[in-house]
Amino acid sequence: MATKKAKILDDPAAVSAYMTALDHPLKAEAAAVRAIIMGVDPQITEGIKWNSPSFYYKGDMVVFNFHAQDTLRIVFPNGIIINDHTGLLEGDYPDRRLAYFRSMDDVTAKKSALESAIRGWITYMDQQS
Repeated sequence: MATKKAKILDDPAAVSAYMTALDHPLKAEAAAVRAIIMGVDPQITEGIKWNSPSFYYKGDMVVFNFHAQDTLRIVFPNGIIINDHTGLLEGDYPDRRLAYFRSMDDVTAKKSALESAIRGWITYMDQQS
C-alpha cells in the first residue's frame, strides 16, 4: 500500500506548548509515549497536525488522540503496513491501526512493542525511498 506524501512536520516547540497546556488525566503517560517515539530515531520529527501532536518520518507516522479520558490512544495512519507481531496495534481498519495506553505501567509494559512498531514504520518508509 502506497502512502501519501505528507508535509514534513518539524515544530517541537509547538508540541511542547501543546503538552504543557494539555488537560488530560493521562498527561504524564502521553509525555512518556512522546519520549519513546522521539527516542527511536533522530530523524523523527514532530508537530501539530489534526489538532494534536503528530510524528513524522518520511510520511505521517503517528498521532495522539486525546478524546477518551480513561485511555491514551495513538493512531498509526497507514498502520496496516507495519508488520506488528507484538499485538500492540489494534483494529482492522483499512487505513490505520491504533495503540492504547491506560496507565504508566501500561506504557512501560508496551515500550518495546511501541519502539518495534516505530522501527517497522521506519523500515517500511526507507524501503519506499
